[in-house]
Amino acid sequence: QVQLVASGGGLVQPGGSLRLSCAASGFTFSNYNMSWYRQAPEKERELVAVISTFGGMSNYLDSVKGRFTISRDNAKNTVYLQMNILKPEDTAVYYCKAFNGRVNYWGQGTQVTVSS
Repeated sequence: QVQLVASGGGLVQPGGSLRLSCAASGFTFSNYNMSWYRQAPEKERELVAVISTFGGMSNYLDSVKGRFTISRDNAKNTVYLQMNILKPEDTAVYYCKAFNGRVNYWGQGTQVTVSS
């Protein structure tokens, strides 16, 4: 069955870095665009970053541009989110999603907490 398993979250101080991973299985990973979303307490889920099937195109939420980088390794069926210069407002549960215009697959979230 389809699985998206996110990992790499944790507690980090402001200014620190984390690298999230999302390992996919049960579908043809290279046929799907991949994205990361986040949801902070009492806020709506928002799109953080998206990457095309072979990584040629990516886009970011304005507030993370220059700090976050999305990448993928189709040989490992994994998408990454490198997060640098983290801020308290980046605190949220982060989710990965695979999509192809017809189907959306969501992973479970991984908690990122930025606090001193």
